[in-house]
Amino acid sequence: MDRIIKNMMTWFSVSDERLKVEKEISTPIGQTLDWDYYCYVKTHPIDTWNKPTAILYGSEDDLSEYDVISTFASRFHCQLKVMEHGKHYFHTKEQLQFACS
Repeated sequence: MDRIIKNMMTWFSVSDERLKVEKEISTPIGQTLDWDYYCYVKTHPIDTWNKPTAILYGSEDDLSEYDVISTFASRFHCQLKVMEHGKHYFHTKEQLQFACS
């Protein structure tokens, strides 16, 4: 989450200082940057992950970089399934069929 939040802050020219002052900033993509959540994410990094996890990733994800996802999957022994030409949000019939296959 830290990486996604930082990416969005960069895309929309939101500095740490601005987010701290404004507390919440709506973005053009419908997501809200939230200072308290950002602070929580920064102070609570994931050190252990003890649940079996499967990650679905779209090769054209514009929020999460593949190297970040694949590193997480390797580190915590998660299954990683990549859909070619998929995006971050899986919602189309084709994407949902891929997810369930």
